Amino acid sequence: MLFRATADAVTVEHRAGALAARLAEQFFHAYGHRPTASEVRSWERSLPVLAATLREAGLGDIEMLIEYALPLSSKRADVVLAGTHPVTGEPSYVVVELKQWSGAEPEDDAPALCRVDAYPRPVLNPVEQVRDYVRYLCDFNGALDGREHLVSGVAFLHNATEFGVSGLYEVEQDRQGRLFTGERRERLIDHLRTLLAPGPGSAAGDALRAGRIQPSRQLMAVAAAEVREREHFVLLKEQREAFELVMRAVRRARQSDHKEVVVITGGPGSGKSVIALSLLGELYRDGHRALHATGSQSFTKTMRKVAGARKPEVQQLFKYFNSFMTADRNGLDVLVCDEAHRIRLTSANRWTKAANRTGKPQIDELIDAARVPVFLLDEHQVVRPGEMGTVDEIRKAAADKGLSCQVVPLDGQFRCGGSEAYLRWVVRLLGLQDEQPAVWEPDGRMELQVVDSPLELELLLRTRNAEGFGARMSAGYCWKWTTRPKPGEPLPQDVVIGDWSRPWNVHGDSAVDGAPPSALWATDPGGFGQVGCVYTAQGFEYDWSGVILGPDLVWRQDRWVTDRTASKDPVFTRSTPDAEVDRLIRNTYKVLLTRGMIGTVITSTDAETRAKLREFAGG
Repeated sequence: MLFRATADAVTVEHRAGALAARLAEQFFHAYGHRPTASEVRSWERSLPVLAATLREAGLGDIEMLIEYALPLSSKRADVVLAGTHPVTGEPSYVVVELKQWSGAEPEDDAPALCRVDAYPRPVLNPVEQVRDYVRYLCDFNGALDGREHLVSGVAFLHNATEFGVSGLYEVEQDRQGRLFTGERRERLIDHLRTLLAPGPGSAAGDALRAGRIQPSRQLMAVAAAEVREREHFVLLKEQREAFELVMRAVRRARQSDHKEVVVITGGPGSGKSVIALSLLGELYRDGHRALHATGSQSFTKTMRKVAGARKPEVQQLFKYFNSFMTADRNGLDVLVCDEAHRIRLTSANRWTKAANRTGKPQIDELIDAARVPVFLLDEHQVVRPGEMGTVDEIRKAAADKGLSCQVVPLDGQFRCGGSEAYLRWVVRLLGLQDEQPAVWEPDGRMELQVVDSPLELELLLRTRNAEGFGARMSAGYCWKWTTRPKPGEPLPQDVVIGDWSRPWNVHGDSAVDGAPPSALWATDPGGFGQVGCVYTAQGFEYDWSGVILGPDLVWRQDRWVTDRTASKDPVFTRSTPDAEVDRLIRNTYKVLLTRGMIGTVITSTDAETRAKLREFAGG
């Protein structure tokens, strides 16, 4: 939340010309960068209108929680109004989505989306947007647990006429989502009076702020029900838009022999896998021929185990990218390619039959397999030589086939407590963009600690684990890995740092002495106590993440230095260029440092590096 004040106080700030400046200052403090010009314009033009509307309704003392951050997410509701219900006397909250649009038209065959001249692609109907925000807030704020009736939603298009947005009323209007234009301002006033009583709203605002933030429901824990029942995940803004665009493409394909490619891009925790599962569940229930595919053995095996625990046939929905070498052209309605950054040049390997060694690119195989191939990817999570899943490669492959390719970027993120500031800190720390590392400034969303030893790291994580939080240790691939431990013996203590030693996670598909198979290390409680690597951690999340930087990445004087000789990763060969090794090692640590939902604990095997990490961590 950037600013909290009564409607009367917001009006005073605006008349003094200080409102937008105050919000911009708070924005910079919270997120580490300046707001965009469009955000500032929105504050200047929309917030005073809402404040004036509240005052005209006799609700000048109502609390306005401006740019209210949704829990464990980088998304923000424009305003949450906090007050008392005029009939029940209970706390009452109204989530308000403000739009400056003067006109908008519903998208053909997808009423949840609409077309606005200012945007190059369809966007979510603001009624659906605010309704999703209401549901999400109720899901993750403990003050609203079992009390969803306390929250309502309103989309206020104060510049719009009824004629200009009449098509937007095609979506359902209910308590969680209702549309008002500038012409219906009097109706909005009447509506607000039914939800909020005159008088101070500070107590209700305090209660909402004090609500315990429930940890995000872990992706794996609800996958089984998600595939069959839905409603476990709430898709927000761009996530929902991406979902609707894919479903529209599916309808087109069914109705008119249509084929198109959809690419969904986003950083760690932006919700790509949530979208993938939501799509698969919807398509599966509707009888479409759809499959989920990844290049990750851990992710695929976990999906098969968890999603198919009670319904074995569900396991067959989860495939690998190299499963489609001999697939019929357009034999599927939809192929959902999750973690598509792991696409390789070809599906062939040393075990591939000679008859199937066609030289056909893997991207072409995946596109050819379905009427609507969907690719979800993050180009900065490429960690192995030969991985080539990029937007440009997919666009080119689609163009070569004469197919349209729609790209949907996901701006929000839901990992790392929804902290955009933390993700930027990691990217800058590792030099993955043209910015110098910066000192971490706590933002209340993500906890960060640097410790002196792996023992201290493990003890801290063990404490969190005993408190009921999920926790895992991971490290750079800098120690030999005994892939075939002796039968009947515990895992060997391969990761040795001084007097401290622990085993790598299990290498194979069978549990060893209580340690789960490799694919389940991140999700099985027995995974705590082993050290994971990037290949078992990628694609997963846990509450607390402990990361050990090995001797392959150390700080010297004023910069990072990668030492390829310190890496034991067998994917690096003599022919792998130094520059690529450097990029992939940095990408590896970016993946490891962005697995935690609540906090990250870091140490390094190198004293100079630990000292620099403490400096960058603000400690």
